[in-house]
Amino acid sequence: MKPMITGPFVLLLAGCAYPYTPPALAPIAAPAPMSTAATAAAPAAAPVTILVSIDGFRPDYLDRGVTPRLSQLAAQGVAGSMRPSFPSKTFPNHWTLVTGLVPDHHGIVGNDMEDPARATAPFTLANDDPFWWNAAEPIWVTAEKAGIRTATEFWPGASIAWGSTQPKNNHGIVPGGERPRDWADFNANISGPQRVDAVIDWLRRPAATRPRFVTLYFDTVDSAGHDEGPDGPAVTAAVADVDGSIGRLVDGIAALGQTANLVIVSDHGMAPTSSTRVIALDTIANPADYHTVETGPYATLAPVPGHEAALAAALLKPHPHMTCYTKAQVPARLRYGSNPRVPPYLCMADDGWLVLKTTPAKPFTGGNHGYDNAQPDMAALFIANGPGFAAGKRIARFDNVDVAPLLRDLIGLPAATGLDGSDARFKSVLKR
Repeated sequence: MKPMITGPFVLLLAGCAYPYTPPALAPIAAPAPMSTAATAAAPAAAPVTILVSIDGFRPDYLDRGVTPRLSQLAAQGVAGSMRPSFPSKTFPNHWTLVTGLVPDHHGIVGNDMEDPARATAPFTLANDDPFWWNAAEPIWVTAEKAGIRTATEFWPGASIAWGSTQPKNNHGIVPGGERPRDWADFNANISGPQRVDAVIDWLRRPAATRPRFVTLYFDTVDSAGHDEGPDGPAVTAAVADVDGSIGRLVDGIAALGQTANLVIVSDHGMAPTSSTRVIALDTIANPADYHTVETGPYATLAPVPGHEAALAAALLKPHPHMTCYTKAQVPARLRYGSNPRVPPYLCMADDGWLVLKTTPAKPFTGGNHGYDNAQPDMAALFIANGPGFAAGKRIARFDNVDVAPLLRDLIGLPAATGLDGSDARFKSVLKR
């Protein structure tokens, strides 16, 4: 889901096999020689680490023949596919990528949430209250504490004053807290090239103020997937467009004489949806017995006080294309259900189906994500390329909680304890 905010923020893979093997391509052409002036302005430096998210980019989008730069980076670096954390949604997975914790542990358990401590103020994509984010420290905060300068050209949660408290009647000002040294609020009207140019401008700075860790976020592939489904021409066009932005980034870095370790990921995949594949909750249970927190590929519900037995009887029985659980019954492999922000009931749709409040009034087709994170069409992209990585390596499918430990290695942070992920699977592809 594209976070349309100014605050912090398919087709099934037929015959899909993991790890993903991208097509072989010719070597990247050497950049044109730099001028003496350019070299003097930005002398060669230790590699910067750049974490790039292409929201909603499935690994098989590389097979469409419109990604020469991404496919080249994959062929000449390290590539594979990742299993997103459940729920396979934007905000939970972006926070997992930078904390190394599953949503159930870092607290961003959905794109919409309620908390028993904030019953009158639910979380939405426009919420920048640090209360919702403070349970897990993101890597840019850890880095800044260690004296490593960071910057972010968009990332869900990056503009939050992490560790602070939002006072009442604050007129939008949150004092204190920790953010990247340089950061920008998300705005969908800022184009891909403009986002890249902002990153290049940071890297053009003198060493004392040049960031060593940067995040960069693109949303258009996800938006196109929602609008027309993952197999539509708009998705292919968006994939081609973001590939051009990646090329602009690579070329801009080379022109500065800078080296970079690029870690290019997505948060989830995309499945095709249709009004012909909808489960209407009001035909399953009496709306007077519950209120919903989220609907879509899954629904989360809470009983109205005094109606608990009626709701349990309605939900906890077999339903076509949907399985409902109490939070205590959620399958252990999903690693979901212990957090107080997870509502009492989770109803999961079969892949490509939707759980909605009512039957849609108009027909529609499109795409969505949030399904079982083991579904092939929820798989996420992973490409790593740069002086820190071996060339031409493929890794088996892994969980996205492993990305944060990898980033810690790249930027020189010590290993952390208590994370849900590990850097172990990257040992064989990292240069020491």
